[in-house]
Amino acid sequence: VFLLREFNTSRTRCQSGRSISEEFGLEPGTVSTGRMINALRELGFDYVTDTNFSADLTIMEEANELLARLKGEREGALPLFTSCCPGWINYVELHRPDLIPHLSTTKSPQQMHGAISKSGPLAKMLAAENDEEPYVVSIMPCTAKKDESVRPGVRGDIDAVLTTRELAKMIRHRNIPFNSLNNDGEYDSPMGESTGAGAIFAASGGVLEAALRTAADALGLKNAPVEYTGVRGVERGVKTVTVEGVGTVAAVSSIGSAIDLLSNDDWKKQYLMIEVM
Repeated sequence: VFLLREFNTSRTRCQSGRSISEEFGLEPGTVSTGRMINALRELGFDYVTDTNFSADLTIMEEANELLARLKGEREGALPLFTSCCPGWINYVELHRPDLIPHLSTTKSPQQMHGAISKSGPLAKMLAAENDEEPYVVSIMPCTAKKDESVRPGVRGDIDAVLTTRELAKMIRHRNIPFNSLNNDGEYDSPMGESTGAGAIFAASGGVLEAALRTAADALGLKNAPVEYTGVRGVERGVKTVTVEGVGTVAAVSSIGSAIDLLSNDDWKKQYLMIEVM
């Protein structure tokens, strides 16, 4: 059995690790990532990895897609909209299909990690040892990830998606003393390793900030900042930042804010890239 899980971070804390702590009566805000990893191993999973690993891959692909569109080397319209939030993708397909050419073609970290898990080096090693394909389970804080895993074109990369609450129910059902577990569990290498860009990926503005870092480096902007604090924060609305030599980008918190932004066509001229999370 092979498990992959995703951090949904808020810069310093894991949303899944925090919420599962509250499921077991720990103080709100307690990070129990290590306990969760140890609980997963007690549940019988053979490998526990982190989709921050594939978040790094998603960021590199998305940043390079932006640069390719700017240079006219790749099909697609500008500004580029992020594609990692399945709730946002569903909204576009149902209510604003005119925006589809603007969407990034990059898979989300969940789906990219699933594809790597199914066909990458680890999968080949397991096939050689056991003649079996890994069964990939994704632990997510967002129910929309269940729908994403069965979408046409990506179905099969992920075998099952569990919410954090569902995982907590499984732990209770097996009578695993979660609060008594050591908080020292570690992810399996190499798909448990990631950079700071992957760590901030799921925070509001995190995808955009990480993509800007990558794009600035690819363009050779030596004096570009590492941090773009202007797009951070979970408050509802639109946050913008202008990067010298690149342009202005926007991070949008909530689909409601995206609807407001898209109520007129100003966004088409104002921004090069827009994150909706």
